[in-house]
Amino acid sequence: MTPSRRLLADVLRRRRRPALVGCLSSTVHQTCEALVPVAVGLVVARAVATGSTSAIAWSVAGVLALFAVLTAAGAYAFWTIDGAQLREAHHLRVAVLSAVLHRPPAAPVLRDGDVLSVATSDTRHSAQVIALLGYLVSASAGTVVSAVVLLRVDVLLGAGLLVAVPLLVLGLQRLAPRLERRVRTRQEAAGLAAATAADLLAGLRPLRGFGGVPEAVLRYRTASRTSRDAAVGAAGATAAVVGAGSLATGLLLVGTAAAATALAVRGRIGVGELVTVVGAAAFLADPVRTITSCVQGLAVARAGAGRVAALLADGAAPHPTVDAPVRTPPAVAGTPAGAAVPLTLRGVSAGPLRELTLSAAPGEMLGVVTTDVALADALVGVLSGQRTRESGEVRLGELDPAADPVGATRHLLVEPHTVHLLGGSLREALSTGAPDGAAAGGRAPASLERALVASAAQEVVRARPAGLDDVLLERGANLSGGQQQRLALARALAADRPVLVLRDPTTALDAVTEDAVAAGLRALRHGPGSPAGRTTVVLTTSPLLLARCDRVALLTAAGCRTGTHAELLGEDAYATAVLR
Repeated sequence: MTPSRRLLADVLRRRRRPALVGCLSSTVHQTCEALVPVAVGLVVARAVATGSTSAIAWSVAGVLALFAVLTAAGAYAFWTIDGAQLREAHHLRVAVLSAVLHRPPAAPVLRDGDVLSVATSDTRHSAQVIALLGYLVSASAGTVVSAVVLLRVDVLLGAGLLVAVPLLVLGLQRLAPRLERRVRTRQEAAGLAAATAADLLAGLRPLRGFGGVPEAVLRYRTASRTSRDAAVGAAGATAAVVGAGSLATGLLLVGTAAAATALAVRGRIGVGELVTVVGAAAFLADPVRTITSCVQGLAVARAGAGRVAALLADGAAPHPTVDAPVRTPPAVAGTPAGAAVPLTLRGVSAGPLRELTLSAAPGEMLGVVTTDVALADALVGVLSGQRTRESGEVRLGELDPAADPVGATRHLLVEPHTVHLLGGSLREALSTGAPDGAAAGGRAPASLERALVASAAQEVVRARPAGLDDVLLERGANLSGGQQQRLALARALAADRPVLVLRDPTTALDAVTEDAVAAGLRALRHGPGSPAGRTTVVLTTSPLLLARCDRVALLTAAGCRTGTHAELLGEDAYATAVLR
């Protein structure tokens, strides 16, 4: 079984109950609709033709009851199937996000536009298999009922219908693979266009600075043209399926009506039976059109499911169910959450980082100094588990962060230099998901209050008109770089992990604010009243921060030298790096 079909089978298995109930309800709806021509024919033959008032009254009541049943069944089917589709699409979106967040370091890098396209469009198309199969079964049932009705009127009419409809479906199925390929190409091209647009918007300011806007417009025009051509190709394939289905349906209906009229002229069927046949032929347009649409939709669903399955296959973590609670990552080798754990690197090599041996004991504030950006990137990547080591080992207690990044996050937080503030308000941007939540009266929890003070971000909040509830624009556009940096530091401190790694946390701050942040960081993590055993690693060249560290490691291409800030100032390489 292909990955796309396996994913669609999983969708149906998860939603088997609403899918079955919806399918049965839709089948009742289609069956009642197929019986409407029979009811009308009976009214004409036994009530209108005889002129019996009571017969007419009973006939009208029967037709109304039939319409009541078919209406209620159709509405319930739509409600059940649509709800199942929405829940499954949500489940798949969560699974896609989980897979993206837990992708292993060696996995290929995905562009934002591709992820967005899969998480929105392809998950929706995949979830539609619930409705497509339900409506396909019910439409087929309606067609069979109509065929049985025509068999009772005339064997040749019913037999002809039973042969023609399967041939029509098989013919449309021959067109489905071409449509599936075109739809997959369209989705990939749309993802590329969206990714290009996202990249250009993210770099709009530097693009304007060096005059690269014309080239950027040209690149987006090329990507958009590719997406347009793919969409036109998919539309052409869709039109071919719909057109072939409509033409075949029209020929089938005309042929059935013509054959019934010829039989009536010859006297082989009566007026009531002619009305039944014509009505059944008119009704057949709906189920045959539904079957055609479902064949087309299943091709689209398979294309979308293939892209979703490919993305999920790259994820390292299990995918959550739609209503499953968030599970707490496992403790480090049995260590309770929040307990002190040592951080140790032994002979680690990764890119420019060669044979590094370094440790940070519980309760220690360790500074790391390097002027080589590549070395700093490699070290942060190794500590966060996002960069594959060539040799050596990293241990957080007894756990390797690269082997179990989810478990490591319970005890380790690596805050990168690039600030990402998520959410529509400052309160949302500062949320760490801590169980204490927001305090009463809309105030911040005590842990966040302390973090805001330590990071000098409290004055940033006070300066906003609505405080913590002030609006935060996308990418923090309504905040300065220094304000963003302080808020990111506050968020990291509020998370209160036993081991905290900071990368250049004060580069956008003035000297006075930087000194306040250095003092606040030391006091919150290692001062009187702070939790015991907290470890802080700061990659920085700030002398204000380094002076408050217990030890400092000077990291160069030649190796690693440790000592206090005062001791290392006697070395030229260190003094050149930190004195400004």
